Amino acid sequence: MNLFDRWGSRQAGLFTFPESPRHVGLYQKFGFWPQGLTPLLEKTLNPAGETTYSTFSEVRESGRDTALAGCRDLAESIFAGLDLGSEILATDAHGLGETVFLDGQDGIDGFAVCHCGGGTEAGSGACYIKFGAARPGDGASKRFERLLDACESLAADRGLDRLVAGCNTARHGAYRTLLGRGFRAFLNGLAMLRPNEPGYNRPEAWVIDDLR
Repeated sequence: MNLFDRWGSRQAGLFTFPESPRHVGLYQKFGFWPQGLTPLLEKTLNPAGETTYSTFSEVRESGRDTALAGCRDLAESIFAGLDLGSEILATDAHGLGETVFLDGQDGIDGFAVCHCGGGTEAGSGACYIKFGAARPGDGASKRFERLLDACESLAADRGLDRLVAGCNTARHGAYRTLLGRGFRAFLNGLAMLRPNEPGYNRPEAWVIDDLR
């Protein structure tokens, strides 16, 4: 908690178990408050068609700062101060998977940091979307669908048969889209945030993550 204060964190969040009063009560003592269910969902992949996307590993060294800046700009438009740069770099450096990008007229329209297969948070045979986001505003739902297409294509290209994603139910559009594409929950988690504010758990946020 002292580190969060020292870092000047605007908001801290965690994932815990809604059926456990002990867990919820413990975290409330430290100023974390429930912010709705975060189901973990999965789907079995079907043969996918061609989907155009770019990947971080394909970006030349000279262009990586630009790619990271584009992701930071998109994340900032969702929640001030949100930056996935460290997660993108760590996933690449440790060979955990891949970050996919959707190129748009005004920069990056969407990106997703994905872990792939055994030895990662995904587990054997699975692709886990650690964090994914589509640019908000007009057309966000279509950009989100394209991002999911890209993640499914990445998983298929890696020879994986399952796609896993977590999504807080307060992001209603994103959650309903996942269900509509055949994702089904296998575990319900609970998001707890400090301070007690929604952060990017809002209907207009087209975001995939579960704070694990």
